[in-house]
Amino acid sequence: MPTTSPLELKDQPLVMERLWRYPPEVSELTFTNLFVWRKSRPITFAEVDGSLVFFVEAEEAGVVRRVMFGPPIGEVSALEVIESLGEEIEGAVRMAHKGANELAVAGFRMEEDRDNWDYVYRVKDLSELAGRRFHKKRNQVKQCLEAHECMHEKITEQNLPECVDFQERWCKARRCGAEPGLCRENLAVREMLEHYYELGLFGSAVRVDGRIEAYAVGEELSPGTAVCHFEKAVPGIQGLGQLINQWFAKYSLSGYEFVNREQDLGIPGLRQAKESYYPHHMVEKLKVVLKPGMTSFPVAIETHECDRHS
Repeated sequence: MPTTSPLELKDQPLVMERLWRYPPEVSELTFTNLFVWRKSRPITFAEVDGSLVFFVEAEEAGVVRRVMFGPPIGEVSALEVIESLGEEIEGAVRMAHKGANELAVAGFRMEEDRDNWDYVYRVKDLSELAGRRFHKKRNQVKQCLEAHECMHEKITEQNLPECVDFQERWCKARRCGAEPGLCRENLAVREMLEHYYELGLFGSAVRVDGRIEAYAVGEELSPGTAVCHFEKAVPGIQGLGQLINQWFAKYSLSGYEFVNREQDLGIPGLRQAKESYYPHHMVEKLKVVLKPGMTSFPVAIETHECDRHS
């Protein structure tokens, strides 16, 4: 097994250089995504013949399990990595359909991973909300603007602390400490906001009646395509979710043709919401089963971290 190292902020130049040379299609493979989720999904990486390979690591009953996290970034194929590492990795690898052909031919079992398909939209569709299919969205935005004084602001050094404050208020309202999924997400959001400028992110915020009540944050995924990592709107303000969606596309994504808005995780309400914006296409993913038994990605989480901040 090649030497693996925990992913740290100092590794950003190396990872970003490889991602620039080999742009990813799936939303998971950005330095931001790998870095900010590392407290609930410990990430290590190794160089294999000049390519970067990422692993999720978690301890179960005293045994550290290592799962390959997505395809390698570089010239080395996933099949070559799997063959060279042999017994060192297990579980499943999540890959886009077009990257899994070689593994299918080699005889690995494939399982459709619909809950993790990425939704990709035309930025123009989201920013203009034109046509009959977006009639309800336009009405919801109009209701918000008529009922409240709303202003768009790019996220800057001046209003970033307010975004942090809003995230804390949002998390308390949603009782993040009592919900493992929201707990993990809150840890990731806190990391993102703490290292916002170091990570090279961009974002929009909506000031409602004088206070920031919504934000969206993203970055470039590949030439012509951005990825939206997080989007939040305070509950109870009709149309605010639709407004931050539109204004983020209009003011922060004008230089891109597409935006990847990540997965629905199989959550019915989230799936319905994402489908209601009519994606241009989906990045379909498969779970490539390497060994029987553990076929999901392990999660290790310090729940007291959430409890302290909920």
